Amino acid sequence: MSYVHYKFSSKLHSKTVTFVGLHVTLKELKRLIMRRERLLATDCDLQITNDQTDQEYTDDEAHIRKHSSVIVRLTPPGGVKPAGRTLTVYV
Repeated sequence: MSYVHYKFSSKLHSKTVTFVGLHVTLKELKRLIMRRERLLATDCDLQITNDQTDQEYTDDEAHIRKHSSVIVRLTPPGGVKPAGRTLTVYV
């Protein structure tokens, strides 16, 4: 069995999902994490980032190697849209 460690950016401890093979696709990893955490795909999406390189995985067919560690962030189901405005803070 192969595994990937994942940790939500707001949590202290990591968890593990297991799979068969040398790698798992991003789409399958998201499905495994959502099932384990009892999340619905209609409520949120997951942003997955490599813990060591800070590379964000964006392609659903990207391969994530076994024994990797990733950081997970919950995002709205359509992704985050830019606000289109600038905030200026005066001190």
